[in-house]
Amino acid sequence: MSASAPMIEVAGLRVVLPPSTAALDGVDLTIRRGELVSVLGRSGAGKTRVAGRAVTGAGGAEVRDVRRHIGMVFQQFNLVRRASVIENVLAGRLGYVPPLPSVFGSFPREDRELARACLDQVGLGHLAERRADTLSGGEQQRVAIARALAQRPEVILADEPTASLDPALTSSIMDTLKAINQRGLTLVVSQHQLETALAYATRIVGFRRGRIAFDGPPSAVTPTVVRAIYGDP
Repeated sequence: MSASAPMIEVAGLRVVLPPSTAALDGVDLTIRRGELVSVLGRSGAGKTRVAGRAVTGAGGAEVRDVRRHIGMVFQQFNLVRRASVIENVLAGRLGYVPPLPSVFGSFPREDRELARACLDQVGLGHLAERRADTLSGGEQQRVAIARALAQRPEVILADEPTASLDPALTSSIMDTLKAINQRGLTLVVSQHQLETALAYATRIVGFRRGRIAFDGPPSAVTPTVVRAIYGDP
């Protein structure tokens, strides 16, 4: 894949909620390599390509290969709470190792070294052997980010990564994601906090009534744009 090729392409994205509500209607969107895009509004599924590979309709080995290159950070962390921090990060390597050895926690030395490096990257290398459920919420989310990094993805999709945290921890998590983006990794962040999106994103994509109401840099978000996305107070 060339450096100038789009990282994500969405074409004709349409989501209909029963019985007939179009949550998303004919959305076209291209995200370039190295962007940090904040998506405001509802999201869904559609005809999508990531790093030049088709996502819609992929199956079997093909979809497994696509998933290797897409890191996910979830609102609720999705850690194995009774497992150690390092074991949770190693879950990011499951797409690369045979299933049977991984069931017994057997990973190559190179994967374990990578997992520790990812923990160091988010500032938690010293907690590698701790159980996940002994960590604070902010620490657990950073473990989840390290798990995504362990995939060595081409893009990370973050679903409201600060929604389950105390507001005081929002900047810590967003600082971590921003630092990752500045190393060249593409990030797409679903974010309901407009102020946070404006402070960290390189690009804002706002949805209203199933269509893109705004697509541009944070500096171009005016009160008129905010009304176009959210409507009048």
